[in-house]
Amino acid sequence: MGGIPLPDSKLAREATELIRDDVTDDLICHHSRRVYLFGAHHGRPHDLAFDPELLYVGALFHDLGLTGKFRTSQQPFELDGADEARAFLTTRGVPTDRARLVREGIALHTTPAMPHHMAPEVALVTAGVELDVLGIGYDTLPPEAREVVVAAYPRPDFKRRILHAFHAGLAHRPRTIFGNVKADVLDRFEEGYTRPNFVRIIEDSSWPP
Repeated sequence: MGGIPLPDSKLAREATELIRDDVTDDLICHHSRRVYLFGAHHGRPHDLAFDPELLYVGALFHDLGLTGKFRTSQQPFELDGADEARAFLTTRGVPTDRARLVREGIALHTTPAMPHHMAPEVALVTAGVELDVLGIGYDTLPPEAREVVVAAYPRPDFKRRILHAFHAGLAHRPRTIFGNVKADVLDRFEEGYTRPNFVRIIEDSSWPP
């Protein structure tokens, strides 16, 4: 896919089947595969060596907590997917330390900056998410690579649909969304400070709707 194949091991196929059973439409499925491919593309120029299976599982499971399966969960949606991925891997004999990398990548994928200083399997999930959702790195990825990925895993009306999925996955657990507390300090004491707004970043990204 733009020179990067999707993993086709037994573990990868089982992960794909499990996600297809839990996700009812193509929104999260296509997004998750784009996250893997964009993350893998990001790793190339940065010379990040990663385990394709682990990155693939991290990408597939990263938004599982937004699905209907977790509509009564009261923990952060990131942890829902992280816990499911760890259980999936450990029951299939993946060593604990490797499964922990996948769990960390999913748990931290909405935390700015920090994942990029961690293991490649952690950093590249966030890089893939940031490109596909926020458009971060859009202009650094060769257009032909972008086009091949989107042709295989389309994103029709993606900005509106993913924001709706966030709303549906978060509305029942508002206490879990308390953000980076450091923004409160600047909001209080720094004149003219404007908080970054996640929704506006998505809507104003270089991606088409």
